[in-house]
Amino acid sequence: MDLKISDEIRNRKGARKPAEVPAEVLELLNSGLLETVNLSEWLAVDQLALLQHFMQDHGMASSAYERIYTAYQQLKKQTVNTVNQLIGQELQRLLADEAPDRQARLYEQMSHHVSDIVRGWAAYVVSFQSDWSLEKQLEAVRPFAADAHFGVRELAWFAMRPPMALELTKAIGIMEEWAKSDDENIRRFATESLRPRGVWCAHIEELKEQPHLAVGILEPLKNDPSKYVRDSVGNWLNDASKSAPDWVEDLCERWGSESDTKATNYIIKRALRTLRK
Repeated sequence: MDLKISDEIRNRKGARKPAEVPAEVLELLNSGLLETVNLSEWLAVDQLALLQHFMQDHGMASSAYERIYTAYQQLKKQTVNTVNQLIGQELQRLLADEAPDRQARLYEQMSHHVSDIVRGWAAYVVSFQSDWSLEKQLEAVRPFAADAHFGVRELAWFAMRPPMALELTKAIGIMEEWAKSDDENIRRFATESLRPRGVWCAHIEELKEQPHLAVGILEPLKNDPSKYVRDSVGNWLNDASKSAPDWVEDLCERWGSESDTKATNYIIKRALRTLRK
């Protein structure tokens, strides 16, 4: 079926709104034969239809799909994020019931799937491995944090944020090393996963009140060459400025004197945008 996908579809820029995604493109996305190319497409995907295709393609029982569908119907809030989380959690439970070889094969198929959303589910599967250490979970999720697709990278930090918040000191220590990575996507995960307030996710109260705990993550990034990373660092500090304004002011003043560069000044401006209103 891949051969039937035209170059025009493969090279599309994507619709401006979810409702404007062409029917042919949406069918391919829901069938797991195509990646999304922008947020509008990502929001337009019918995750349950995609899940059904994935499970059928890989010989998973229809009763298993029905179990997940029932759980979906019982969700209090059916948002893109809650559905992603639910599917990842239920897939982890299904995989746990499989023989080890079959379990490994299904996980491999998920983590290398054409669909960016399916790969994101695999990141959630990792996050629900409650018998794994945080170190093992983060090592397993690292390929998703470095994925070429924006959606997979977002789901990777969404998925890992709750277990990281539960073991905050350990998570910060690991992220201090990730912040030194040559890969800008890994560096960005280091800051985005532990933002004090974050976006569409629960706040981390300890970092709202004591942002200095994460300074070891932020320091290596104060002059980062990647705008993708600089935006995240600036947003992290802007989050912190809402509950620890003096600390953010002092840090930015120090950074400005230590590193009077275009990159650092960009971060400082972004970090102080709420305080400067």
